[in-house]
Amino acid sequence: MAEELLDVLTHTGQRTGISKPRGLVHKDGDYHRAVHVWIFAESTKELLLQRRADCKDSWPGLWDISSAGHISAGDTSLITARRELEEELGVKLPEDAFELIFEFLQECVINDGTYTNNEFNDVYLVTTLKPIPLSAFTLQESEVSAVKYIPWEKYKTVLEKEDPDYVPYDVSGTYGKLFSVIEKRYKEDKVARSLMLQKQLDRYASITLDAELSGLSKGDMDALVFIIKAAKVIDEIFYSQVWASNPTLRDWLKERAVLSSLDRLKWENYSINKSPWSVLDENGAFLSTADSAVKLSADSTRSVPGWEGVEYRAAFPTVKPAGANFYPPDMDKKEFELWKNNLRDDQQEAATGFFTVIRRPESSTVPHDQISEVEYGTQSLCAVPYPREYQPHLHEAANFLKKAERLADSPSLKQLLRTKAEAFLSNDYFESDIAWMQLDSKLDVTIGPYETYEDALFGFKATFEAFIGVRDDVATSQLKLFGDRLQDLESNLPMDDVYKSKDVVAAPIRVIRLLYNAGDVKGPQTVAFNLPNDERIVKERGTSMVMLKNVSEAKFIHILKPIAEVAIREDQKQHVDFESFFTHTICHECCHGIGPHSIRCPSGKESTVRLELQELHSALEEAKADIVGLWALKFLIDQGLLPRNLERSMYVSFLAGCFRSVRFGLEEAHGKGQALQFNWLYEKEAFVMHSDGTFSVDFTKVEDAVESLSRKILLIQATGDKPAAGLLLKEYAVMTQPLKNALEKLEKLQVPVDISPTFQLADALLEAQKQFKTH
Repeated sequence: MAEELLDVLTHTGQRTGISKPRGLVHKDGDYHRAVHVWIFAESTKELLLQRRADCKDSWPGLWDISSAGHISAGDTSLITARRELEEELGVKLPEDAFELIFEFLQECVINDGTYTNNEFNDVYLVTTLKPIPLSAFTLQESEVSAVKYIPWEKYKTVLEKEDPDYVPYDVSGTYGKLFSVIEKRYKEDKVARSLMLQKQLDRYASITLDAELSGLSKGDMDALVFIIKAAKVIDEIFYSQVWASNPTLRDWLKERAVLSSLDRLKWENYSINKSPWSVLDENGAFLSTADSAVKLSADSTRSVPGWEGVEYRAAFPTVKPAGANFYPPDMDKKEFELWKNNLRDDQQEAATGFFTVIRRPESSTVPHDQISEVEYGTQSLCAVPYPREYQPHLHEAANFLKKAERLADSPSLKQLLRTKAEAFLSNDYFESDIAWMQLDSKLDVTIGPYETYEDALFGFKATFEAFIGVRDDVATSQLKLFGDRLQDLESNLPMDDVYKSKDVVAAPIRVIRLLYNAGDVKGPQTVAFNLPNDERIVKERGTSMVMLKNVSEAKFIHILKPIAEVAIREDQKQHVDFESFFTHTICHECCHGIGPHSIRCPSGKESTVRLELQELHSALEEAKADIVGLWALKFLIDQGLLPRNLERSMYVSFLAGCFRSVRFGLEEAHGKGQALQFNWLYEKEAFVMHSDGTFSVDFTKVEDAVESLSRKILLIQATGDKPAAGLLLKEYAVMTQPLKNALEKLEKLQVPVDISPTFQLADALLEAQKQFKTH
């Protein structure tokens, strides 16, 4: 039998591309990868240990981890963890039983210098409700001679005392994380935790949003109910896009919310964030696997009389997965790139496109002849289109939209609903996006996969969202100026003419009053959006903008005004007004439609900004839209198209708005982009901090500072310069002392960070239809 091959790594854990036999790796002291799997019984607070077989070449006969093993060349961490647990102990569990809690580098020399172990270990925790009966295990004799449970605190003491019967681990170092994770979860102060969750919840001002429906026709009113139902289905898809077990966790928390005040707070925080990770806390977890849903795996071990099977907690990582649920949880960027580079051009387009997920064939339900795959080592990846990945939900949503289309009166609304229903099933959104741009209906609907913020690994994959509102005709007519001036703005952008487009299309702008949203609307609420993101359409047709005026009003009243009272110098407070705030929001969305999109890289390659900047694209694009939006307002004022009295108020309102957006957290694209802008303008002395902790705008310096940052970002985008983008964000998208000072004042005075909307009107419409059906 051929000896197992291992991937050789650098001393920092990067793949070298070299594979060597296991024995040679340990003889030469090569760095390589392995997994540790710990089984923890929640009810008894015990860890499962195995006694290593006497024939083992390292630590023979000593008590050690529940299960462990090398990651073979080409294999992945999670696959290895599942395989080793099954081979060594006869325990076969689903992927969601395994929680990756930390990585541990073990460097040691044993066996009189003949065995060098330089090993990067992924340490997993499997949390069961009760101990698995010892008789349920099937031990691999060549690896394991016995198993036993031991209280975790006793095991920690054993390691601290360096008991010779146990494999040594330095619990004062990295490996101590195993015990600190357990202690934090099961020795928590429930009162303190409740206070913490309540404090996080208080950062959101609860607001009821609705709209006046009297202007809708009878047919459009009837269609509205089915559109809301479709949006609720979209919500289901988004939950699963965030993380594989997210819907299970949601249902578990909702069911238990009535049991205690702590359970209620868990559910309310989860409802706002739509996941166990807090948007306003750099995506830090406010829940742990100890709070998670309990699942039963009945056939995971040898059968034992009177024992139903393994009840385990559906695990989730404390660090939010960068790839969300768009990629296998154990896939890294290197594996994806190696796989993608071996695909045909059309397959590469699918792999990096908006509307596919990447799966391993063994975990995909899609027939192999309907997926794109190329072998990578002993494993492979495949691109699965959304209509197959989300088949039941997309069919249901499409059916609701078809029913709405039959009822609607507005021709453009009927066209949108029909084409969107077709797109849900075909995965081709081109026609439906054009129909959305041409929508001319009192009832305004945006529904489908659009934004890519959730894909923090590459920024490729689109999440589903829905916004339903009633058009404000007066406000919409007032904003035609901005959409009509896009080409003029493009031609005068502060960047070299060679990068400018000659055929920017006017951007229609619609102002609505939101009555319902769903899907990717977690945490801070958007005040506007600029779509579509499909570069083909942006290049040929431009974009359209939707402004959510009642959301903007709520944020200005409940957040921006209180921020200005705390953070802006007294003599400039009068410049903070809703007109400036709302007008800059319009310009922000307009500026998504100008500047570089489809580009020619310095190498001559045709590409897009999104593909070149990958995970850095979202933050830089938000910063561009913001700062170029300020530049654009000044340009329009100088052209006599906007009133001169807007100039000072737009800069001061923007300054106050910086503190609003940075509070979203520097893991969120808008917050990161806003920190970049604030720190740049502060460095250029356009923003000034005073001895009393307030801030003001230096009107003699702000125009040049805005233009210099606009030029910097536009050039990075035009050349697709990812290293330059990374350096800019690394230097400026940080929490500097001036920002900290301002945020601490806002925290002390408990100024809300954002709003949490409820939609009583939409709920009432659904309830009315239900009652009508009942009668």
